[in-house]
Amino acid sequence: MTKKTEPIVMLTHNDITVKNALDLFSELYTCPVSYWGIKEKGLCEADMIKLCNGISAKGKKAVLEAVTYTEEESMTTAYTAVKCGCDILMGTLYSQKVHKILKENNIKYMPFVGRVYGRPSVLEGSLEEIISEVRDLKEKGVFGIDLLGYRYNGDAEALISDTAKTAELPVCVAGSIDSYEKLDFIKEISPAFFTVGSALFEHRFGSTIKEQIEKIKARVI
Repeated sequence: MTKKTEPIVMLTHNDITVKNALDLFSELYTCPVSYWGIKEKGLCEADMIKLCNGISAKGKKAVLEAVTYTEEESMTTAYTAVKCGCDILMGTLYSQKVHKILKENNIKYMPFVGRVYGRPSVLEGSLEEIISEVRDLKEKGVFGIDLLGYRYNGDAEALISDTAKTAELPVCVAGSIDSYEKLDFIKEISPAFFTVGSALFEHRFGSTIKEQIEKIKARVI
């Protein structure tokens, strides 16, 4: 039986939440997608809380992806995720302190794996190192992992395929999914989640964002 793959619509461009994210969600929430995401930059905290509350109020899942590389920044984002009532915090380099905050507030944790840096983020590391880190994170009890597959500086499809096949926890392929060829590969590999954000604002899949979301969902089902 084929695993179900859930798209996460990121209201973000170049790893920053778009300024009109609240208005966009109000227009788009009827799209056939359960998961909606933002980044830790782009909106003030009050607007992040308002947006995430709005996502939850419509019966959807709110996802916050943090492009943070220090424990201090990641803890700040974890507390923001708590205030926002997020369902999932993605990103951050794994932190035991962040994990503790999230567990205490019933928020699922999907940290980055590999050596991640920059904004938009880039992924480095050997396949063996990344697979080993996934196993280690499973032992630590995280919900899943945030795999920047198409931001990898090596063989992206080999990394995505091998990680999705061997990981014994949910994998989200995040970043730079901007073509139908990549969507078809995602459908074949069938990770638990994948994100799409910048491509929507660059009209890689059609003219309107609503049309693109519907095409993307149909393509991977």
